[in-house]
Amino acid sequence: MSLKNLNPRFSVLLLFILAAGILRIVLGADTAMSPIAMFSPVGAMALFGGASFSQKWKSYAFPLLALFISDIVLMQFFHRQYAEGLLYKGWMWNYASFILIVLLGQLVIKKASVGNILISAVGAAFIHFLVSNFGVWISGSTNLLTGQPYTKDLAGISSCYIQAIPYMKYALVGNLIYCTIFFGSFELVKRRMRFAQ
Repeated sequence: MSLKNLNPRFSVLLLFILAAGILRIVLGADTAMSPIAMFSPVGAMALFGGASFSQKWKSYAFPLLALFISDIVLMQFFHRQYAEGLLYKGWMWNYASFILIVLLGQLVIKKASVGNILISAVGAAFIHFLVSNFGVWISGSTNLLTGQPYTKDLAGISSCYIQAIPYMKYALVGNLIYCTIFFGSFELVKRRMRFAQ
């Protein structure tokens, strides 16, 4: 396949996903649990992918591939202390949350409007908060208050969710800002390049 045959719309979508993956590495390279690392474009990337790719499998494949590659880079080069193999403890719960966020983008953002994107950005933050922190708790991660694994009871899961609340606000603000950038920029590019839906 020559470069002339590449679909311009598909190429632009891939560039947006690639930019989100690179931005995630840049923001997460310093400290994994810092507020700036939580201000990540991946939730918006998953919504954008879900809403924008015409073929459903691409909606899942490309955002998850960007997440996977950025996770490997972050774990293997910047945060080896958190790595378990290639990734980190409970990674599958994080990926499950992003699969649900892509689905949310497919179902809610059939037409890009401020209301649909706002609802989806907020919903994505809650999905990620609920699913990924359940994964933190169930996978036996360390309770930052006690230095011990979370207890497998109501007190343990409650503590896990309560400790995660401050980080959720960064995810929510990140979703709102990056959704504005991704969807707004893509609309401008579509008008400028006049490519098909």
